[in-house]
Amino acid sequence: MHRRHLLAPFALAAALVFGACAGVGGDEGSGGSRAINWYVFNEPGGSYDQAVKECNEEAGGRYTINYIKLPTDANQQRELIVRRLAAEDKDIDLVGMDVIWTAELAEAGWILPWEGQQRDVATEGKLEGPLKTVEYQGKVWGIPFTSNTQLLWYRKDQVDAPGEDFTWDEMIDDAVSKGKDVEVQARQYEGLTVWINSLIAGAGGEIVNQEGDVEVNDTAKRAAEIEVKLAKSPAAPPGMSTNAEDQARQGFESGRSVYEVNYPFVYPSAAAVGEDFQKNMGWARYPRSDKGKPSRPPLGGINIGVSAYSETPDLAFEAAECLANEDHQAIAAELGGLPPTTEAVYDDPKVKKAYPFADLLRESIEAAAPRPVTPAYSDISLAIQKTYSPPDGIDPNGIVGKLRDRIEKAAEGKIF
Repeated sequence: MHRRHLLAPFALAAALVFGACAGVGGDEGSGGSRAINWYVFNEPGGSYDQAVKECNEEAGGRYTINYIKLPTDANQQRELIVRRLAAEDKDIDLVGMDVIWTAELAEAGWILPWEGQQRDVATEGKLEGPLKTVEYQGKVWGIPFTSNTQLLWYRKDQVDAPGEDFTWDEMIDDAVSKGKDVEVQARQYEGLTVWINSLIAGAGGEIVNQEGDVEVNDTAKRAAEIEVKLAKSPAAPPGMSTNAEDQARQGFESGRSVYEVNYPFVYPSAAAVGEDFQKNMGWARYPRSDKGKPSRPPLGGINIGVSAYSETPDLAFEAAECLANEDHQAIAAELGGLPPTTEAVYDDPKVKKAYPFADLLRESIEAAAPRPVTPAYSDISLAIQKTYSPPDGIDPNGIVGKLRDRIEKAAEGKIF
């Protein structure tokens, strides 16, 4: 999950994107080669720009990839992509897809499946977590490019290193005993869905199975118990119900917390606080929901899909393979802070340098829990957010039935 920020209002963002696209369409790119238009979020580190440049050089004039930069906010990205694909816009060749879009775009017939040799290229050597995000109804619908997950960050100078079976309960209790906080993302937004999904998966459950059936059970109650325990304890950070990734980072850096669950971007940010602060920042695997059950960390990232309306799909597949190759995954990790999806890339010196915790990151992504793979994901996510918010105002005892009812209605397109 790349970081989300509030940008300009949607109308302005749409105008900028559509204006940028106006001169890109047609049959040719620069120099007379076939234009392959890649719609994806604006990666500020420059890694996507470099991948495009190198792939265009490698293509030798057979095609030219145009990098169409979408807003950083994922909701705005989806809105723009869905509108254009629904209109069968031939200007889109490649889509930089958030991992939660796969089922929706595939079910609508807006992206093409990767089959035969293309499927082999898309899946070979990939970590299990990212691979699950491109699979839907037995087919592969994209090539995994970048991934992301959360780690448990802690103050080495104030708490002991968490054990392998460290649980949420133990973390909350330890923070309370030290008069410190635990930083989480509990605002009523996608980050809350991410947290609850990982708590449920860590307890051994799931919300929707691979067949699309609702599987809500007592693990939903266990997730609520953990959420409420933190929210009602002295370890709850100020403004917990409005906290997202950046507020959690700031809370940890302020010194009020000894534990934080967050994405790897918090590590380089810690260097700006001071050398001693980063030196005393430890990392461990995401906490367990229950003893004896492995944790299931969150899973985000970007996959590349080929539009069903591309006029040159063969070239689009070739361009996607180049963009997502191992070298460009390593560059995305180095410049963009975006973890790789291919296992072997974690041994690249650039990745090792960018992530001193690369081995833990690879392990966490491999074991991560995808969010529900369903065309109705957007509504299902809203149902989860509504059910588990505000954190200190929910009742674990009645939450299983409430969540099941809302998820079933969301899956059927009904109002909940």
